Amino acid sequence: MDKGPFLAPVLIFLLTLLTCAITLLSCLSHSNKRRKQQGKKPKLPPGSMGWPSIGETLQLYSQHPNVFLSTRHKRYGEIFKTHILGCPCVMLASPEAARFVLVTQAHLFKPTYPKSKENLIGPSALFFHGGEYHKRLRKLVQASLCPEVLRGLVVDIEALTLSALSSWADHGRLSFEVGIMAIFGHLESHYKEELQKNYTIVERGYNSFPTNLPGARYRKALKARKRLSEILSNITRERKEKKLLERDLLSCLLNYKDDKGDVLTEDQIADNIIGVLFAAQDTTASAMTWIIKYLHDSPKLLEAVKAEQKAIYQSNGNGKSHLTWYQTRKMPVTYKVILESLRLATIISFTFREAVADVEYKGYLIPKGWKVMPLFRNIHHNPEFFPNPQKFDPTRFQGTLRPNTFMPFGSGVHACPGNDLAKLEMLILVHHLASLFRYVLITSNHVVPKRQKFQFSNT
Repeated sequence: MDKGPFLAPVLIFLLTLLTCAITLLSCLSHSNKRRKQQGKKPKLPPGSMGWPSIGETLQLYSQHPNVFLSTRHKRYGEIFKTHILGCPCVMLASPEAARFVLVTQAHLFKPTYPKSKENLIGPSALFFHGGEYHKRLRKLVQASLCPEVLRGLVVDIEALTLSALSSWADHGRLSFEVGIMAIFGHLESHYKEELQKNYTIVERGYNSFPTNLPGARYRKALKARKRLSEILSNITRERKEKKLLERDLLSCLLNYKDDKGDVLTEDQIADNIIGVLFAAQDTTASAMTWIIKYLHDSPKLLEAVKAEQKAIYQSNGNGKSHLTWYQTRKMPVTYKVILESLRLATIISFTFREAVADVEYKGYLIPKGWKVMPLFRNIHHNPEFFPNPQKFDPTRFQGTLRPNTFMPFGSGVHACPGNDLAKLEMLILVHHLASLFRYVLITSNHVVPKRQKFQFSNT
């Protein structure tokens, strides 16, 4: 009896059944694997959280912040954790990570600073905020520092620069005067002196250990901050009474109304003025000091800058005519020197953000509520992006840089709106230094003192 016709359907059935079984087992295997992967949470970045409560804050204050950060970057890689100033933190030291936090996924991270810093600046300062409040206040600051306004400030900044150079006043005073002019226009001298005196006390206490013990710098800074509010209240009241129409920042703040017709309170105005002054003053002064040092250390480059600036100076009748906005746009050698100085010095080493939700980045967990700090200095000094990074070489800026590798004023919606004012001030200072002065080293110490700031370009 021929069994072929009978066995064929049976074999087909068995093969079909086997195929289905294999497919089912494969699906179950993938499903289990997927569930395991979904159930497995990403781990925290490598690093040390230091001692209970204080974390690694003592290590941060016992050495230069740049040493603290670079040591841990080398040890743990481009993403690591620590605990400073009472906050658990994740540090990020790559361009991609900085862009992730500041630009592409900025909605997952809100601007934030340690409470000790916020107390000295003021809780209503726009760079402590996001959302609509930040958007509207930022527009006001930008309106007071737009190119049209800056064009009209060139003569005034030049006058302040020449006045400072005539007595060789420190650049901190020059930057303060320029900041005051941008914020208030022309301000009475007694107000300037009071603002300068109390601002200096606040600045000294800003990076001190945040203790309220009698005699502590931080305690003195808090008292000076209160006096600053009183001074600004008097200035604001006088401006309202005189009804002056100006295009400075104070006028922009006084004239502001939101969609409901509400105006800014005196505290909001004071906080934002102090915040902008703080952002504009010391970082610019430090940058100008480094520019002078780097030029002194690079004789050939100094001669090139002198040649560029003396040509402009001579075209103005050896200083008989004022420097113009157009001329400040035609200083390519000097401009590259400024950019390279900002890179090499990196006055602002990092910025603060806070995760508003659990965020995963490159397989690591950034927990909700943790501070996140993109490390600008580590990026600016990475030989992968800037070969021989410790060398002062303005020719780096002749070509196109890799994106997000140069961020002297921050990045994204919180980038500093005053960066054009800062660069204009530097260009004008270098113009007159190169045209009127010669450089002589008066000390063998090649170290330029630099006070480290937490980033305030995120307005």
